Amino acid sequence: MSNRFINQVAVVTGGSTGIGFAIAQALLAEGAKRVYITGRTAKTLDEATTTLGPLAVGVVSDVANLNDLQKLKSEIDKRGDQLDVVFANAGIAENNHLGDTTEMEFSKTFDINVKGMFFTVQTLLPLLKQGSSVVLTGSIVANKGMENLSLYNASKAAVRSFARSWANDLKARKIRVNTISPGLTETPIMKNGLKMDDAQLAALHEHAKGVVPLGYVAQPNEIASAALFLASADAAYINGIELDVDGGLAQI
Repeated sequence: MSNRFINQVAVVTGGSTGIGFAIAQALLAEGAKRVYITGRTAKTLDEATTTLGPLAVGVVSDVANLNDLQKLKSEIDKRGDQLDVVFANAGIAENNHLGDTTEMEFSKTFDINVKGMFFTVQTLLPLLKQGSSVVLTGSIVANKGMENLSLYNASKAAVRSFARSWANDLKARKIRVNTISPGLTETPIMKNGLKMDDAQLAALHEHAKGVVPLGYVAQPNEIASAALFLASADAAYINGIELDVDGGLAQI
């Protein structure tokens, strides 16, 4: 590992599991001074911070709740930290069926994936340093029409749009905003959100052999390494883009 993030302070929303946790781990391995992670469940968050060690600060926070986001900001303020990078990563993926989708299902997905993304960045904006970086977690579904996932697909299209707009909005402060868009990735969302059982997961891995040019389902650390690239000085002239990390799935 290099020390690309030596003495830097970062926030990773949705950092207690999956891609967010892998990002937090990689930041600390690359010299980060402090990494704030958020999650909605105290037990899972405590387990994550214990694993990550003393340089990780866990804050129980639901990105859809603006009071929780203010609490996160206050925790950072309390330590006198300014932010070098924000990974706005928290999100959900749940199936919805057109014709039977409820208003509650609609609100849940858009409150977390869209409203939560917007207000995470807006709330933390005063703490971001000149020339800092924001990385949004999107998905290749923003550019595809995955069946029974129209709410999720549309919410991730909004995330992609945010990156374009914010790269322009924040140009005076030289803050770069980019989107990382994973393809098939094995995270707890598959079981907890999409309700896939072991047989369905095994079928997905088999399916990936045929449809993904690289022939497999990614692990969170493979997405994290690309996300850290976008946040680092290695990507100093990269702004407003969407980087698909999908083994080629959406490219062919």
